[in-house]
Amino acid sequence: MQTPLQDVRVVFLGGIGPGPFAAMVLADMGAHVTRIIRPEGDSDIPHDILYRGQDTLVADLKSPEGRAQVLELLEHADALIEGFRPGVAERLGLGPADAHAANPALAYCRMTGWGQDGPLAHTAGHDINYIAVAGALEPIAGADGTPVPPINFMGDFGGGSMYLVAGLLGGLLQARSTGRGCVVDAAIVDGTAHLTAMLHSFRNAGQWGPRGSNLLDGGAPFYRVYQTADTRYMAVGAIEPQFYAQLLERLGLTEELGAYPQYAQKHWPVVRAAFARVFATRTQEQWARHFAGSDACVSEVVAPAEVLDHPHLAARGVYRLADPSVPGHYEPAPAPRFIPAAQAD
Repeated sequence: MQTPLQDVRVVFLGGIGPGPFAAMVLADMGAHVTRIIRPEGDSDIPHDILYRGQDTLVADLKSPEGRAQVLELLEHADALIEGFRPGVAERLGLGPADAHAANPALAYCRMTGWGQDGPLAHTAGHDINYIAVAGALEPIAGADGTPVPPINFMGDFGGGSMYLVAGLLGGLLQARSTGRGCVVDAAIVDGTAHLTAMLHSFRNAGQWGPRGSNLLDGGAPFYRVYQTADTRYMAVGAIEPQFYAQLLERLGLTEELGAYPQYAQKHWPVVRAAFARVFATRTQEQWARHFAGSDACVSEVVAPAEVLDHPHLAARGVYRLADPSVPGHYEPAPAPRFIPAAQAD
């Protein structure tokens, strides 16, 4: 099948976290990605999955020869991804002006945590720092009220990689329609803040209260996680009234709780306690079977080590063996999927 980016050439100057993930997404969509590796090697962080589908070129970017190698690649490339601190690419002679001199139509994509300017631009940081400052970490709290980092999904990959990919694709469209390149300043703090748009819509409407008391942060009894008899968990997301009615019915709580309006927050503590009591009476597997095929919006919480065993994920091939010769090593399959349009008769 023809891949959507099969004629796109990307040069990736290396880095950790969001840069490699963005390069992987582009390679998964068919782009020809060349990753530049320093002579001394890459980071010790295991990025083998994030490097899939990419070619490599060893080049010392601090040498004239290495710089010349990269600029020669850029003459025939569509996009470049760099993840250095602000000013580093310019000092290497590989900044936007240098790149656009070699290729005026290039989408020059910069991946940083804090952005190219601002008081924090030249300071170090990681996912937890960027999402903390962007206002995205504070609402995510554990049982003791301490904010809990959501691994690095929200910052590095959500607010970083995916915004860089979106910007890169936008730059490609602009170049193909105008012949002019652009610079994409993809800052994790910017993208993460952008992801909080709906949260601020709730706030502006006066519908967001203290942490842990809201619709989507575990405050609502019908949108949270409950422990099962085998100390595992079920996720409940019955937001709509018709789904909530099915939830009550499946839990055997229609008579006990049916008189409480779903969105009356004063009753939420009582409803949460009742849900917790009932979920604790069966194992996760039993609850999964009990809710199978219903619209109650209840799902088992699957651990990363168990994703291959979930019937839906298996049926769609959501995960696959990373290396058929190494049992137990698997990876998420490329997403999204591209399906050819039906051919006209």
